[in-house]
Amino acid sequence: MSRRLVPDGLWELVWPLIPRFAPRPQGGGTAPVDDRAVLTAIVYVLTSGCPWRDLPPSFGVAVPTVHRRFQQWTEAGLWDGLHRALPDEAGSRVELEWARAVVDAATVRAERGIADRPEFVQSATGA
Repeated sequence: MSRRLVPDGLWELVWPLIPRFAPRPQGGGTAPVDDRAVLTAIVYVLTSGCPWRDLPPSFGVAVPTVHRRFQQWTEAGLWDGLHRALPDEAGSRVELEWARAVVDAATVRAERGIADRPEFVQSATGA
């Protein structure tokens, strides 16, 4: 399943962006977990809508580890870096037609909510 959720091409783009494991200066702790296994588990949770706590054990990574890495990678800017790297990679292979690019509304902040716009409130109430 890992090759389907995180194909080799995607992994090649992601792995340079992943923060490297740094052992604790005082020692102890656990050995680092395979980053690709963690990424696969994260992709599964995000694409399936599965709650973190219901992550199947078949991924071979503990739920707290996956969730902690997701938070660490988010703070490190991994997803922003990936968001920039994917269009660049696709554009360099001429698989992306920039003239037809679409802005995802979920990434653009709305300036005013619907309640602040009388023309929508009137049509919604039938007045």
